[in-house]
Amino acid sequence: MREGWELQNLGDILKLEYGKPLTKEKRDATGTYVAYGANGIKCRTNEYYWDKPSIIVGRKGSAGEINLTEEKFWPLDVTYFVVFDDQKYDLKFLFFCLKDLNLTSLAKGVKPGINRNDVYALKVLFPPLLEQKRIVAILDEAFAGIDAAVANTEKNLANARELFESYLNGVFTRKGDGWVEKTLGDMCERITKGSSPKWQGIEYVDKHGVLFVTSENVGTNQMLFSKTKYVEDAFNQKDSKSILKRGDVLTNIVGASIGRTAVFDRNDLANINQAVCLLRCEPDKLINMYLAYILNSPFFKQILHDNEIDNARANLSLGFFKSLTIPIPPIEDQVSIVAEIDSLREQTQRLESIYQQKLTTLAELKQSILQKAFAGELTILPEKTLEEAVA
Repeated sequence: MREGWELQNLGDILKLEYGKPLTKEKRDATGTYVAYGANGIKCRTNEYYWDKPSIIVGRKGSAGEINLTEEKFWPLDVTYFVVFDDQKYDLKFLFFCLKDLNLTSLAKGVKPGINRNDVYALKVLFPPLLEQKRIVAILDEAFAGIDAAVANTEKNLANARELFESYLNGVFTRKGDGWVEKTLGDMCERITKGSSPKWQGIEYVDKHGVLFVTSENVGTNQMLFSKTKYVEDAFNQKDSKSILKRGDVLTNIVGASIGRTAVFDRNDLANINQAVCLLRCEPDKLINMYLAYILNSPFFKQILHDNEIDNARANLSLGFFKSLTIPIPPIEDQVSIVAEIDSLREQTQRLESIYQQKLTTLAELKQSILQKAFAGELTILPEKTLEEAVA
């Protein structure tokens, strides 16, 4: 342990005070002060509850999330706020300390919550005030470089995605020789949706039965099977119209993921629920990947959203899809277009992978620096490490 550092319970360093409800009448979008919820600013108000710099800790819901404020504020009742002796402890050092402790890991319950006594019991190494300020200065400098690199990487990631979407829009909004406008009802041999097992009196089973595809499994141009559900074989007997075949186009028709479309690429015995629409293309008229790409283009996604029926929860009808008109080139041109988009998509995914890995590396570097800081090992920031990370 470095000289002057002391091992203490966190409860001897700070106190977590309960936030307070803010009535609807006191909330004002143009108010002078911010009101914090568990994961950040929730609203504004013209009254403040606490007039000193502090740290807001999520108590319920987004439990363990933390936010720093140096202005007067109102902490809502789903939060704690930190009270401490500023003659002994530096605000930002406390903030970085709580970041390093990963308070979200203390959350318990169905609606995650944190008991402040669990926080108080945590053991931490704390240096004298001057050392705290020295470490904060090093962390501020390091994190400024890392945050700039993160912002630049996120911008590059967004640009890669925008380039791909712009290309999609260009393909499907320009029309060449031989292109025609056709409805999906004319180009698909089947347009249908599934149903709920509960409606059919069917039970879920454990990996031995019919693969049950929901909107969670339908991503943008790819199927997502990190989470899978299975139902009894009898489901296919009761709802045979929506039994899947490899190559079927699936698009989400309920909720926030409306319009997300992918081609079913498995040979499993499978069916779908009521939130997924099955579009089975006539193979000599419409290529499945052409249809998937066109539905995932920004232009057609907007058409889908413009036609949502909002009966408590946004949805699209089968009738809408049967009458939806799309631009169709000759089949050989569809093949060429899909090949071009596949190539660009592969390049885009490669760039996204590089950028995502860089974001992971930067996050790990930040955590590593924090750990060194609170182990008393951060004497000076290793410049080479930071330069390599932000390059």
